[in-house]
This record gives sequence, C-alpha cells and structure tokens, in this order.
Amino acid sequence: MRIKLPFNDHWLYAPEKINPSAHGKHFQRVNLPHTNILFPFNHINDRDYQFISTYRKRFKLPERKNGRLVFIDFDGVMLACRIYLNGSLVGEHHGGFTPFSIEITDEVDEDENTLDVHVDSRESKDVPPYGHLVDYLTYGGIYRDVFLRLVDPCHIENVFVHTENVLEQPSLVCDLRLSRADDEMEIMATLIDQQGEQIAAHTVPASDPTRTMVFPHLPEVKLWSLEEPTLYILETTLWKEGKILDGIKTRFGFREAEFRSNDGFFLNGERVKLFGLNRHQSYPYIGAAAPARLQRRDADILKNDLACNIVRTSHYPQSPHFINRCDEIGLLVFEEIPGWQHIGDEEWQAKSLEELKAMIERDRNHPSVIMWGVRINESRDFDPFYTRTNELARELDPTRPTGGVRCFQGSSFLEDVYTYNDFSNTVLEPSEQPYMITEFAGHKFPTKIWDNEDRLIEHALLHAKIHDQQMGNKRIAGAIGWCAFDYATHLEFGAGDRICYHGVMDTFRLPKWAAYFYQSQQHPHKRIVLKPATHWTLGDRSGGGINPLVIFSNCDEIEVYFGETSMGLFKPDRAAYPNLPHPPFVIDCFGLYSTWGKREFHDLRVLGYINGEVVRECCMANNKVNMRLELSAEDECLYANGNDMTRIVLRITDIYGNPLPYAAKVVSFEIDGEAELIGENPFPLIGGQTALFLKAGYQPSKVNVTASAPGLLKVHTDIEIIPPDEDSVLINSWQ
Repeated sequence: MRIKLPFNDHWLYAPEKINPSAHGKHFQRVNLPHTNILFPFNHINDRDYQFISTYRKRFKLPERKNGRLVFIDFDGVMLACRIYLNGSLVGEHHGGFTPFSIEITDEVDEDENTLDVHVDSRESKDVPPYGHLVDYLTYGGIYRDVFLRLVDPCHIENVFVHTENVLEQPSLVCDLRLSRADDEMEIMATLIDQQGEQIAAHTVPASDPTRTMVFPHLPEVKLWSLEEPTLYILETTLWKEGKILDGIKTRFGFREAEFRSNDGFFLNGERVKLFGLNRHQSYPYIGAAAPARLQRRDADILKNDLACNIVRTSHYPQSPHFINRCDEIGLLVFEEIPGWQHIGDEEWQAKSLEELKAMIERDRNHPSVIMWGVRINESRDFDPFYTRTNELARELDPTRPTGGVRCFQGSSFLEDVYTYNDFSNTVLEPSEQPYMITEFAGHKFPTKIWDNEDRLIEHALLHAKIHDQQMGNKRIAGAIGWCAFDYATHLEFGAGDRICYHGVMDTFRLPKWAAYFYQSQQHPHKRIVLKPATHWTLGDRSGGGINPLVIFSNCDEIEVYFGETSMGLFKPDRAAYPNLPHPPFVIDCFGLYSTWGKREFHDLRVLGYINGEVVRECCMANNKVNMRLELSAEDECLYANGNDMTRIVLRITDIYGNPLPYAAKVVSFEIDGEAELIGENPFPLIGGQTALFLKAGYQPSKVNVTASAPGLLKVHTDIEIIPPDEDSVLINSWQ
C-alpha cells in the first residue's frame, strides 16, 4: 500500500550553504514550515532573506521498500533548491509557489539516511515572478509542508474528478493517470458521501496509463454551494490478485459555476454577485511560513469576518491548507499563476507554463476554484505566450474558464472571462465578454489602522461605493477589492516602513473601518454587525467634530444616544448606496450639539433594531484616559507537534473595549509553559492594538501568557498544549 507521511519534524537548519559531506557546526533544530529568518514587524529589507541556506534531515524509512518507489514531496520551497541524499544530487527545482516531487528510490538506504536541501532564496530574473520589480516579497525557506511517500511501481499519479449535468441528472467523470499500465491490475473507484457511506462504484482494467471512468447514473446528491458546501470523496484504488497496491482519496463537490456574457456569474443556476478581496500569503514575523491553522484561519476570516464569497490568490498559487478550507466553508477562489507585470524570455515562459500545469493539476478537484488566472498580473499583451497558457489550461481542465488580469483597457482578449484591475475609483462600463473586476482601491488609497478619522472613513466608503456600483450592474460578475491584509513589500512600493497599507485589515488581521463595511454586508442571521466608524473624539477630523457619524450595520434601523439623549431613529443611506444589501448609516445630527471646548461631550450609545426589536448595542466612551489592557488567544488549544501556532491579540481599550489608537505604550510579554512567543518583545504599541504568535512545543502543558504596560494592570491568557491525534494532522491528504 501507499504510505504518505508528514516529513516536517526534526530538521536541522543553517543560514549558509554547507557541503552534504560536512557536519556543519552552526545547525539549529527547526520544524517545517520554516522561514529562513524571522522578520521584524516592519522595515523589512528583502536583501536579508536572499541567501543560500541548508536544511538537513536524518531519517529511516518507516518500513522496508519491498520493491516500492520512494519520493520526497515538497509543497513549496522559495525560490529554488538542490536536493542531495547521502551526498548524491537527486534533484532540483526552480519556482517557489508550486509543489514538486523528487524520487530517491535508488539512493535511499533502508537504515540511516541524510537528506540535504540547499535552498536558494535569492531573487533570480530567470525564475517567475522575477525579471523586473515585484510588489510582494518571496520570503525564503522550506515554507510549506514536506512528505515522504512510498508507492508501488504501478501507482496512481493523478486523479481529476469532474461532474456534469448537476442540475438535472448528475454524473461523474474520473480521469486517471497511472505511472504505467499493468494488464494484471484493476482500477476501482468508489464514491463516498458526506456520511462516509459508499453510494457508487466502478471498475476498469489498468491496461492503459490514462483511463477515464464514468458514473452515468448516480443516486441523489447534494450540491456544493456557498451556504452548504457539501463535499464527497472518490476513493480510487489499484488491485492485483485481490490485494490493494495503491490508493488515493480525492475530495470534490457537485456544482455548476458559469460566467455569462452580459449577465454575471451563476452558481448552480442562480445568479451570485461576487463580493471579495485579494489575499497575499504574507504574515508578520514568519513571512510566508504559516502552518495549517493560520492558513485555514485566513479563509475563515475572509468568509466569516469579512463576509466575502470569493478570494483571489494574488499573485500565485497558495497553500493547500488555505484552498482546502475554502472548499469546506464555501469560499470561491480565483487562482492565478506567479508573476507581476513582467514576461521573461522563452526559458522563463517555459517555467511559467510548468507552474501553470502544477497549479491546475494540484487544484482542479477543488469545488471552490472557479477560474484559472493564466495571464501574468498586469502584464502587457503577448499573444504567443498567452495563447499557450490558455490552451494548456483548457487541455488540463476543460471544466473551468480562464481569466487574465490586466490593468489597461483595449487589451487583447484570449481568455474566457475579461478580468480587469479598475483603479478609476468608479466602475467603468464592462466589455461585452463575461467581466469581473479583480482589483480596486488598494494603492490608490493606502490607509493605516491608526490614521485619522477622515482617511479611515473615506477608505471604508470607497470600498462601499465600488461594491454598490458593481452590484447595480448585472453585466459585471463581481468585484474583488485590493486587498484583505496589509503586506510587506520591496522598497519601490511600500510606505516608509516598506509595508503596503492597502488592506481592509492590517498585517496582523486586525480590522480597519473598511473591514466593518465588509462585515456589515452579511445577512444578520449569520452575524449582527453594529460598528461606528469613529474614534468618538472632537479633534480627529478636519474641521473638528463628529458630523457626519458613519455606522456600518446590517440592522434595519439604529437609534443613536448622546449620553442619555436620543438623537432619533435612523435608516441606512439607501439613496447614496441603492444596490448594497446593507448600506452604511450616514447620520448628520450633531450640529445642534456643539461641544467644542465644553465639558458636555458624552458617551456614544447605539442600538440596532431588526423588525422593531433591539438586537445589538454598542457604546464608546468619551473619556479616553481610563485605559485598560485586553489580551486574548484565538484558540484555546494547540497541538504538541512543534509547529502549531495561534495568534495572541493585545489591545489598549476604553471601558467598553474599543481600541484606543493613540495609546502609545511599550508592552512586555512573559510566557510560562511549553511554547514559544514569535514576535517583538517588548513591543512599542502603535494604533492601540497588536498581535504576535504562540508556537507550540512538543510537550503537553498549560501555557500562560502575561502582558504588562506602564500604568496599566497586567492581563493574561491561557492556552493548553494537548497531545496530537489523528484530527491534528492537518496535512494535504486530498490529492
């Protein structure tokens, strides 16, 4: 049988190139995913990670080969690497965003082995996305998972499951690629429903290396949708003389996704307005080396905290954990090949085609993925190259459309969907083809979480304006804003500290006021949102005062209290935002209550009503002097596997829990237990809130994290490190 084991633990690392035959005096013990250096919160110099490092692992095979082939599978190594086993070169790879496998059958010993990986993290013009300037960082290291795999010489290399006619009489087609044909073997495919029950099966001979298996008549199936993302499993096995020699489980969903000319996007026959944000795989401190929990959490944030129904993986394929989670929660994905504006020579283009092939073969079974991005983001027209990328995508996956993100009009159109970065700060009239906006706002309006009220409000209302306009035009499939989270970048693009402050959340995934707008667009049965876009002070806006008061909410109406005085009931501003599900409340009611220079500025109290009933209350203190610390962990438990992480959030707030953006304090952290804090300690707090990561060790324990700041009471939070179990192995087990 096939064996696939996580290979993340007990590596040795040195920030230098070490000969495979040398012992190396400067190794340190690490686990994967791993960044070749830890980074400061900001002021990151991309030169710091551009060097060759060495990763070494000593291992034994879990059992004897017995004629099987042995592979090392890498999910992602940035940016290029050479792999040695027991001193012999066994393979190399160029490109940091797609998976690759190295066969080690002939070189591996069944007892002791030493694997060395020389990781070259220098930005090379010969490897996408480089060749010119790039507005993101390619942090170095073995930053995604690694696996050890043993398989029979005749084994399943790839499975492509696609569904047909799902709205009338669903059928299933399974295309398989074997390592070789074997007339004495059979292939069995078994369909398993969400309860784990087998509902259909089909068998064919393994007499050809490529086979297609068709399930023309299926029992009733549930469709994968945004609200009910029902998933099925196709278990494919190779049999010989009554024994299983190989097997793969492929997770998928029954769904129909279609972009229509002049009519938008349809999922399972129903029009869906696409409402989303772009995502970079950039984290503070750890670069891109985020473990499964953090990758999956980003999908949860986009779907549940920001109410998005689509994400664009700008500008490269992202973690399998992230895509898997999108499947599970019903978050659509537009996935694109690595790059940024630049197209290289023929050799460069060949590498890009290889990455396109690897991306599609990895992710074409995911029901969340609805379109392939086959054009380098914002690049010039280049019909010979883009003819090839479109042809390859359609050959590998004829079930999904292609898109190509451009930033100028009149572009040559070779794809199925015209995808356009519209930074006009309005919505341009779409072309006749299926049309989607793939970026807006972003660099046109960078906003820091501690900016003044005017900018924070304008930033939020810009996102509201564009989404209102696109929702009012049925010819537009949807819009994906730039972007979800702030990210570190090269000198040529970021602010003075090399951060692109383009996100609706900061790099720690803490919300700016634009995030409140996104939150407010969800149905209140999911979550009731009531978020004033104000610091509730008199001197933060140009001209002073608090008019107009902007509140983001999905309530029917709100009542605003100034101290004990009701200012009245208010409806959302549907005149200015006629197409949004839940327009902002824009309230001009404080002109008669001029309090400048007086001691009559009271607390703000807002009540949210649905169907005449109070469903939510929000308060903000007038007095910002009475501050307190708040400390919280996103997870109560971590697994004792040496790489599980959670986010620890610290805020300085008023008495009602609202962050105080001008509370500049130096915060110190202490930890007790089998875990490690990843972040700056002490931390000079900016914007009233910050975060760091807690990384689990190998021993179960209770962990206590304490935060303190001058003049404030200490606070603490507890996390339990528990033994790993089967559910904790969040590996990419779906082929």
